[in-house]
Amino acid sequence: MDLGLHVANFTWTGGAGEIGPTLARVGREAESAGIARITVMDHLWQIPNVGPVENEMLEAYTALGFLAANTSKVLLHTLVTGVVYREPGLLAKAVTTLDVLSGGRAGLGIGAAWNEDESRGLGLPFPPTAERFERLEEAIRICLQMWNDDDGPFEGIHYRLGRTLNSPQSLSRPRPYLMIGGGGERKTLRLVAQYADACNLFGGPEAPHKLEVLRSHCDTVGRDFDDIEKTTLLRVTPETTRDDLLRDLRAVRDLGFTVGYVMCFHPDILAGIELLGSVTDEVAQW
Repeated sequence: MDLGLHVANFTWTGGAGEIGPTLARVGREAESAGIARITVMDHLWQIPNVGPVENEMLEAYTALGFLAANTSKVLLHTLVTGVVYREPGLLAKAVTTLDVLSGGRAGLGIGAAWNEDESRGLGLPFPPTAERFERLEEAIRICLQMWNDDDGPFEGIHYRLGRTLNSPQSLSRPRPYLMIGGGGERKTLRLVAQYADACNLFGGPEAPHKLEVLRSHCDTVGRDFDDIEKTTLLRVTPETTRDDLLRDLRAVRDLGFTVGYVMCFHPDILAGIELLGSVTDEVAQW
């Protein structure tokens, strides 16, 4: 089982002037602790279940580029990008740029978006749910086309690209890692089966059912279910012990998850990283 660090909170001691130095240290120490992946949210305001919306939030791809410059091994991606936040051609280019500059360590996490308040507040489009899912599939197809040798046009319902040229191409082969986030049974999990390297689901009681739905979609499209990474989010707090963390990781492993991304709900994120580092060797052997 792989462990990832999900950085969802940038409200750290010292204010805005310390965010850069602290984030650089987070990247270096997470990598030194044996953590295999670092992700950030793709939000422009803090989300309510983490903190007040007025709390500090960084733009995702700028933050990932900064982390790329301060690490050398970890996989870097969003968890996850809302499809309406960027035009797909620009999104594919951003992920490709991150991949090239990081030495082939970038991925794309993407979903249909959910934060209407944030979108309306900053003037981003937020169409109805059905349209967002149509846009999601088209965006995925555009990214996949830009990550191969086909630089021809793309004609969709919502996006029309005259030429999908992408130079330089990614260093990751055959293309950057692709995660689709969300547990929608009819649309999201079908898209995972059809296109993605990984899903991201809540690790609660519904998880076994969601994974069975994903398996069914894989059977329908002729995909090997075992080829898809099953990822989930966990959290640690100041009260979490090493035994607590191992128990929670075993529980999601037993549900069928292969990667655990851990959010540190902790005033000292470095202490949270130290806790994660204490279990990485053991978890890697599961």
